[in-house]
Amino acid sequence: MMTVRHIEKLWTARKYELLFRDMLAGRPEASLRLEVEVSGFAPAAAMALIRLDELAQAHVPLYPKLLKAILAAQEGDGGWGDPMLTAICLRALMGGRGQGVAIDRGLFYLAQMQKEEGIWPKVPFRRMPADPFVSAFVLLQLGADDRFRHAVRFVDALNWFESHEHSLDPETRRLWDHASLRCQMNHTTHIRQPAMSWS
Repeated sequence: MMTVRHIEKLWTARKYELLFRDMLAGRPEASLRLEVEVSGFAPAAAMALIRLDELAQAHVPLYPKLLKAILAAQEGDGGWGDPMLTAICLRALMGGRGQGVAIDRGLFYLAQMQKEEGIWPKVPFRRMPADPFVSAFVLLQLGADDRFRHAVRFVDALNWFESHEHSLDPETRRLWDHASLRCQMNHTTHIRQPAMSWS
């Protein structure tokens, strides 16, 4: 398990790929495919911020540094380069009931990148468009958040997976199995924390 000290050591040394890989270890979203397609400081900062939130360590000095790095990486279109990286960054910013313009812009980006039938991305990035792996990943990261559900065509995405489950490759199927559970989570069981604003 990653400690705050270890996260800070890797971040300070700018070992972003190692930090990202270590943060993914043992998580449902862990995948060689993800490590290959998502790289740089932004995903490392986002996964580290997610972990600090899970450890209830939002008070440590590293937290605002990671937050600042994520906000600085947001692009003019509201996303962080592609739907998968955008989903990770949004999940990090939405932790602790975070809110603000950066989140709104990121959710708008994901809504714009969603195909009519409900999956992502609408336009090609590094692969063919409408990749079920990308879509399962986005739903795994954000499917439990009501703001995401209201910003995108959430039901269309779930319906697409229900009607295409039989054709998913094993890695996408594994992601979708975890995502479908998160998409069905009961939000009233979450601990209520004061809202934070990320502008």
